[in-house]
Amino acid sequence: MNLAVLLQANVQWLQTKMKNKKIAILLTLLSISYLFAQNQKQDALVLYHNGKYRESVQVCEEEIKENPNRVESYVVMCWALVKNRQYAEAEERALEGLNVSPYDLRLIEVLGEAKYFLGKNSGAMEQFQKYVNSASESGARVGIAYYYMGEIFIRQARYQHADIALSSAVKKEPLLDTWWVRLGYAREMAGNYYEAMNAYEEALRLNSSSVDASRGRDRVSSKLQ
Repeated sequence: MNLAVLLQANVQWLQTKMKNKKIAILLTLLSISYLFAQNQKQDALVLYHNGKYRESVQVCEEEIKENPNRVESYVVMCWALVKNRQYAEAEERALEGLNVSPYDLRLIEVLGEAKYFLGKNSGAMEQFQKYVNSASESGARVGIAYYYMGEIFIRQARYQHADIALSSAVKKEPLLDTWWVRLGYAREMAGNYYEAMNAYEEALRLNSSSVDASRGRDRVSSKLQ
């Protein structure tokens, strides 16, 4: 039975049995306070999805204080920290979470994101490769991991590798025009102009107002003439 329901039932029983009405009233007030607190406790994941990243982090902090081995709280906290651009904190807390659960793929992936935004390309790539090698093809963040791998390869001017990674990314998430733009750019820089044109055209099909896709298409078009 739910703890709140059990508490209510006990209070009702006490109210019928106890002669001291003041104590019964006190117990009733305590039960109401408990139920109110339970209802007011916010869900960190809901806060995260609603864009309330600071609040989500605060809830996760409280949960970890109550239970230092609560891996879910570390995961949601790190997602929220990355979204809030607190990359150093996200890296630190992801490492703490991995001390609790060393093989949690969600923490491995978000650690890669934190390292990516901190400019730690080798460390980020290591985490993303761990993730894609271990996660199932239907893993929730496989596309994201491939995307960041592609961006790291672009940073390193390894455009053929970026093409492969970003092609995998758009295969997982085919409706993100910005990813198609980056794929087009990688192919353009690799000198694969026809393939680059295809990627830019797909980006424009998804978002006809994409300035980057339009400029990319124009650049490639001039090179193909």
